[in-house]
Amino acid sequence: MFRMARFKVKITLRGSKCLLQISIPQLATRGLQTSFVLCRKHRRAGIYKVSKNQSIPLTYEQAKPPYAIGVDKSWLTWNTSNLKGEGRKSETTVEDVFIRNFMHGTWTGKLASEVVIKRRHNMIFLGAYINFGTKSLPGALRIYFLIGYTEELLSCLLKCPVKLELQTLDSDRDLIFKYV
Repeated sequence: MFRMARFKVKITLRGSKCLLQISIPQLATRGLQTSFVLCRKHRRAGIYKVSKNQSIPLTYEQAKPPYAIGVDKSWLTWNTSNLKGEGRKSETTVEDVFIRNFMHGTWTGKLASEVVIKRRHNMIFLGAYINFGTKSLPGALRIYFLIGYTEELLSCLLKCPVKLELQTLDSDRDLIFKYV
């Protein structure tokens, strides 16, 4: 006959951390995973630390905390593959990573922001800010070539139409929202 083991739970405060300690008999540890629990006020993942002289520039997306996604800021990928009954969850994620790596490799030094991927019906729209720099003719021809090259190559590789929606900037300082 199997007898249920009892758990001993102890919550302690050490410095600024709340720790949860659970002592479990050896028989009951199978299939149970435990970890330390931190107090909510000490969780700071994804939030930039304030510098002494406030010299770190942040864009609008970087200035907002992660819990503001969907409230103050939007997602970087728009698709419906995570809805119930939809397929291609893993393929969509792998394609998004490939698109971002391809864009960063093709537009070396020109991308001033993150690439936003929007999937509408059978089309993929890529949005980004690019640093145009000088408005000379050779620079403009290079930009037009890279737009056509990116759209054609991604359309052939992903087997669906790809459209780039780019906004040009004179410098990276145009994207700065605030300093921390």
